[in-house]
Amino acid sequence: MGYKNLFIDLDDTIWDIHLNGKECLEEIYDEYGYAKFYPTFSDYYAVYMPGNNRLWAMYRQGEIRKEELIVERFLAPVREFGINDPEYAKKLSDDFLERTTRKTKLVEGALELLDYLKPRYRMHILSNGFREVQYKKIENSGLKPYFEKIILSEDAGINKPHTDMFTYALKTTNSRRNETVMIGDSWDADIVGAYQSRIAQIWYNPTGELPVGFEPTHTVHALIEIKNIL
Repeated sequence: MGYKNLFIDLDDTIWDIHLNGKECLEEIYDEYGYAKFYPTFSDYYAVYMPGNNRLWAMYRQGEIRKEELIVERFLAPVREFGINDPEYAKKLSDDFLERTTRKTKLVEGALELLDYLKPRYRMHILSNGFREVQYKKIENSGLKPYFEKIILSEDAGINKPHTDMFTYALKTTNSRRNETVMIGDSWDADIVGAYQSRIAQIWYNPTGELPVGFEPTHTVHALIEIKNIL
């Protein structure tokens, strides 16, 4: 296939944002006394996550700014209880994001795969995550030595799936389009974005979602299956 360069998404592709983020939210639920709003953490989480996912989808499409995302995702679950202070939400977000930088759980098979890929390819992180946390997460999780460059949407000024983000990544890493493959879990951000940028894709799809509109170059249900492709 002639691949030389790998663009790899970070959150929920190699760094387990689901488990790490959930741990941080449960700590916040306990320490901020959210039992007075929601009887259990599960009740709070069931409200927080759908709103968070919706806001991230809007952020990827450029419909809201980062500042709106980080405030609204923490205000939405408590607004009905009379809390509607953006400064409160900003401080809570800062606390949450700092906690995430100290979490180190990786997706199953991530390190084994990276050890396999490291001597064979040039690898780069391509992420929509926030600058103030992504570098720390990568460093604290022991991922930094695997990657030549960390490319964030805040540096490019545009988010995945926009083709300009992928063009920026190609230029920044001096990579050729036909020698590059994107590895990611998000159909919309990673796979559609790469497809529209004429970059090959490996869709990490552990839940067996169905593709929409086209078949990705490759699909795997476990990270370790990528060793059979690359």
